[in-house]
Amino acid sequence: MTDFHQEWKKAAHSRRKILMLLTVLPSVGAAYLMYSMMPHTASNAIEIGLCVLFAILFGWISLGFWSAVAGVILLVRGVDRFSPLRDLPDDLRIDPAAKTALLFPVYNEDAKNVMAGVRAIWRSLVATGHSDQFDIFIISDSTSPDAWIAEEEAWHLFCCEENAFNKVFYRRRKKNTRRKSGNVADFCRRWGRLYRYMIVFDADSLLTGPCMLRMVQAMEANPRCGILQTMPQLVNASSLFSRMQQFASRLYGPVFGAGLHFWQLGDAQFWGHNAIIRVDLFMKHCQLPILPGKPPLGGEIFSHDIVEAALMCRAGYEVWLAWDMTGTYEECPPSMIDELIRARRWCQGNLQHGSLVFANGFASIHRMLFINGIMFYASALLWLGYLICSSAQAVAEAFILPAYFPDALTLFPVWPTLYSTWTLPLLGCTLILLFLPKLLTLILVTARGEASDFGGFIRLVLSILGEIILSTLMAPVRMLAHSTFVISTILGWGVGWNPQNRSDQGTSWGDAIRFHWWHSLLGLIWGWFMWLVNPGFFWWLSPIVTGLVLAIPLSVWTSRVSWGRAARRCGLFLAPVELVPPAELTVMLDKRHSPTPYTPFDIPERCGFLRAVVIPYVHFLHLSLLRHKRKPTPERLARFDALIDKALRLGPDSLSKADRMKILSDPERLHELHRKVWGLDDSPQAMAWGVCRTPEPQNARTHTL
Repeated sequence: MTDFHQEWKKAAHSRRKILMLLTVLPSVGAAYLMYSMMPHTASNAIEIGLCVLFAILFGWISLGFWSAVAGVILLVRGVDRFSPLRDLPDDLRIDPAAKTALLFPVYNEDAKNVMAGVRAIWRSLVATGHSDQFDIFIISDSTSPDAWIAEEEAWHLFCCEENAFNKVFYRRRKKNTRRKSGNVADFCRRWGRLYRYMIVFDADSLLTGPCMLRMVQAMEANPRCGILQTMPQLVNASSLFSRMQQFASRLYGPVFGAGLHFWQLGDAQFWGHNAIIRVDLFMKHCQLPILPGKPPLGGEIFSHDIVEAALMCRAGYEVWLAWDMTGTYEECPPSMIDELIRARRWCQGNLQHGSLVFANGFASIHRMLFINGIMFYASALLWLGYLICSSAQAVAEAFILPAYFPDALTLFPVWPTLYSTWTLPLLGCTLILLFLPKLLTLILVTARGEASDFGGFIRLVLSILGEIILSTLMAPVRMLAHSTFVISTILGWGVGWNPQNRSDQGTSWGDAIRFHWWHSLLGLIWGWFMWLVNPGFFWWLSPIVTGLVLAIPLSVWTSRVSWGRAARRCGLFLAPVELVPPAELTVMLDKRHSPTPYTPFDIPERCGFLRAVVIPYVHFLHLSLLRHKRKPTPERLARFDALIDKALRLGPDSLSKADRMKILSDPERLHELHRKVWGLDDSPQAMAWGVCRTPEPQNARTHTL
């Protein structure tokens, strides 16, 4: 194992030096070529600024290009001597002491959907015959009283149906400090010593039983491996936007995943979910620091996963990307607005890593990964700056006369020269970096006979063209949104951590107008001004302007499930997982759409607080899960008495979210409210709590008589 460690370290060092040369040298050359072909009629500062920004952006897209090229080469060869899954035996024997915990951190999620995924995972594990090696923990940080009760009900129903009370556990934290990372850390402090490994999920992620067994087996084969990250496939896409993302992820994901593995090897990234972690190493070495300064750039770290991977490697252990692992899935946002809302908090988390770039002990590759994460959003601001400088250059060329006699002693004028013969090659190089990986992927998939998995060669080509067009139109909106995210974070405007929207309701026209109105207005003004000032530059800028002007309808139409279904009927944006869905996905979707169990109480599942107060089964289930509470002070008792009196007089709608959480957190006061609600006579107050039937209309009683 030591020889293997030294071997991949040596290979990684050589590969990264090559990647640096392949990125830096062409970028410098392209920037120099761009500067040399400029007419030099406007401000020299603008021209230099354009070239600097162009060099940075050229290098940025070069990294993605060379990752794709390396991935294609690796897939064509079909052999990877450094794969964490190589040479593993086919039999799935596991050390009985290698217990694994499956962690499902939830935060105000749809409890029924979460437990549908847990059910699919559990049944898949049972089918392998190794379910006794795994325990499942639903660890909640929910702050909504309705979500809290819904989670308890869904967990209890699952355990009753699957007879899994001793294998599936539920716990909710009272204070959700440090969000998901704090939730996982709390689990490690309480129960981590009982498990050798833990597999971390998102609320919408899914792993099959054989996949998890393979992950455990890979960790057993490499004791130096602290984290093994998989490449999840996107699934369950319904809207046009999510279907396009699902298609692109499945088509290009293996190529870019193999490329990342080729350059990173045992210093890979950790994405926070669909990964297995060695618990003892994680507890010893991956405690997150508190960043200096005030939020949003200081304080608690938002994007914790890449930092935990860097800490694991700093301690001398390895993090691997199992790019060729199958049976790992997750879902994606259903609309562009939902994607940008999620990107807002990711942007803040990535920008925080600027404090860690020069921290002691980190390897150079992880410093580069910190910078890479920052550039994922900062590149949008650089791109915007490049477009602004280009526009300023175009305006200057239109209004500022060139200096024909820059030197008083010169007898002949100096004519401005534009080396147009070099313009097309430079533009061509940029387009090659952007689109050649897509062409190489198409050739690779076709050569391997996998085009039928995407609906056939013709539909695959049409889907790629459609994805290029839609992505090109959405790119300017993402550029402006990410730029504002970066600026607002730098200015100190933090963001909360709200649950992700996972429904397929679609974006309304009102929401699209409120979110994108300034994108479209800016596009109209920008395009109109450049058309008046410099029509030639306008055509170069037209793809940017078009995407901004169409932001509102594009956001609405791509969020529609009907458009996604129409694309599927036409055979566009198909993915293999749709044509032959795994059994786990079928089980999960069936349970999501299954009817709710019968109850004589007409209280919807979304009204969790009301159900906990009124329905005896839900009430006593919640009481049984509450921890023992200390005896309250007389002052606190008086406040609770006033709160309960208010609830009885005015009904549940009079209680704020904080009031409901206080009542749910106190077993004695909750039970007191339960008894008093059931003691109400038939009255408007009793009807508000749902403990009596609504009286029949007067005409109905008359008709009966």
